[in-house]
Amino acid sequence: MRTLLLSCVRSYKAFHRLQHSPCCFPLPAVTRKRFTVLRCMSTHVCKEDTSYYITTPIFYVNASPHLGHLYSAAIADCLHRYKLLKGFNSKFATGTDEHGLKIQQAAEAAGKDPLQFCTDVSLRFKHLFSSCNISYTDYIRTTELRHREAVEHFWSVLWNKGLIYKGSYEGWYSTQDESFLTPSQVGDAFDSSGKEIKVSLESGHKVDWMMEENYMFRLSAFQSQLLDWLRGNPCAIQPERFYHAVLQWLQSDLPDLSVSRQRNRLQWGIPVPGDLEQTIYVWLDALVNYLTVAGYPETHDKWWSVAHHVVGKDILKFHAIYWPSFLLGAGLPLPKTIYVHSHWTVRGKKMSKSLGNVVDPIECSQMFTTDGMRYFLLRQGVPDADCDYTDDKVRKLLNAELADSLGGLLNRCTAPALNPGQAYPSFCSQSFPRDQGGRAVAEDYHMLDAVKNLPSVVEEHYESMHVYKALEAIIACVRQTNGFVQRHKPWNLDRGKSKDQQWLETVIHVTLECLRIYGTLLQPVVPEISNKLLSRIGVQPGERSWGNTDFLPKFQGKDCPFEGRALGSDFGVLFSRLESPNADKQKPKPTKKAARSK
Repeated sequence: MRTLLLSCVRSYKAFHRLQHSPCCFPLPAVTRKRFTVLRCMSTHVCKEDTSYYITTPIFYVNASPHLGHLYSAAIADCLHRYKLLKGFNSKFATGTDEHGLKIQQAAEAAGKDPLQFCTDVSLRFKHLFSSCNISYTDYIRTTELRHREAVEHFWSVLWNKGLIYKGSYEGWYSTQDESFLTPSQVGDAFDSSGKEIKVSLESGHKVDWMMEENYMFRLSAFQSQLLDWLRGNPCAIQPERFYHAVLQWLQSDLPDLSVSRQRNRLQWGIPVPGDLEQTIYVWLDALVNYLTVAGYPETHDKWWSVAHHVVGKDILKFHAIYWPSFLLGAGLPLPKTIYVHSHWTVRGKKMSKSLGNVVDPIECSQMFTTDGMRYFLLRQGVPDADCDYTDDKVRKLLNAELADSLGGLLNRCTAPALNPGQAYPSFCSQSFPRDQGGRAVAEDYHMLDAVKNLPSVVEEHYESMHVYKALEAIIACVRQTNGFVQRHKPWNLDRGKSKDQQWLETVIHVTLECLRIYGTLLQPVVPEISNKLLSRIGVQPGERSWGNTDFLPKFQGKDCPFEGRALGSDFGVLFSRLESPNADKQKPKPTKKAARSK
């Protein structure tokens, strides 16, 4: 694997030299794309440091958590668990954003002290993450003292460099989005009473014209540096669609950014150092949380040099333009990658309180299990396109892939009727030789190739946050393995004949080896199901890392540490089929004639 990757990096360097040669012909788009992928991979290959820092956005506490919050957390959790399997020292941060005018107004409406209001809602997020097995290593709240100190220091660095100046702001502001907008970002609309209002064209939220004296950040000074950064790092923003969106934004001039609000309008926030009449802009405050967790301003170097962000597409501008500009101004490295995901709709409509279609993720995890919801979100969630949620979709997917395909496969090869010894049986190389000629057929060899290559395929997709593609590849192999078992029908073999017995054991051995690989690769997505599966087939906790994905060693003429080992305890089905709550109502009622015949 190392040799292959080094070869890829050398190929990319050669391509880079060729690309800048004056006699070079233009390369086809497919070739350029292939080398762009190599360039992205080389950032992972060449780095000796095995530290990794992944973050979710910190979530705004103006309302309870919804499905989109869990989706962000599940993506980051998956990447964190994947890196741990790879032997990395991984830090995973999430938390809550607790300052701003929207919070101040929400607390007033609830008749609560702002800090108590924030604490109550923040605890709901913590409960959600605990319920859904989100294994964060740091939970940050922007009302913490460590964060306030980090923000004050960061502000002072920008101020001392002359990047913040006292000025006046006149323009549109969305309280709902906590965002300043240019005239081109604002359109006309009508509120519920029919009154004409101005709204953000992106979010649809109401905007107000604002005129006030505050502090401005010299955002305009960083446009060329941002373009250089992105052009030199084509994988800095993934997926590619969002990378190009940011490049497009940067074709227009960047106005300087207001980074404070007057204290008499916004009291709930961190005061500007040295000016108690101004409050630091909530987005500058919030973005610094990533540095706070890394140990800024004193001990952040180790973690900040390996930072990766997971964000929703609605906050891309803040993370891909404002945040890198702030960091460049402060003389700090930029994030390695900003992973962007799209939103969830419900039956094709955006989730909103007014429509009453907001999906409660805790209710869903109770209905479909924690791992069931994690699997659905990561299997159906396509980062560069909005995804649609219905309960029926969840049931159908989980029944088909977790209960039937994966669970059925495990049940087949561990059932006492087929595996009476309840052990990892022997592999017979005469029955399944490396060269065709035994009892295996061509499709069986295709399956072995697919499963052998599966870890590298899944690794590539995990690295690029295309978890759904990783799961597609895994479930395709699961189906192939089910086909392998069905094709050879080991339950029909005559155990009294030695060759049949050897072949039966070989079929079960191969199937268990496939399951071992699937269980190992699925750990970042469905940790509880993976643990049940691996425990059932006798794989110990210390044998479940990425380094343990050497598939079917007996086929390669090597020893298999699992051969002859007793299986683990039988816990029943791997994943129980989910029934529709209306299943009984939908069953046809017996006719009078049928009832009389009973």
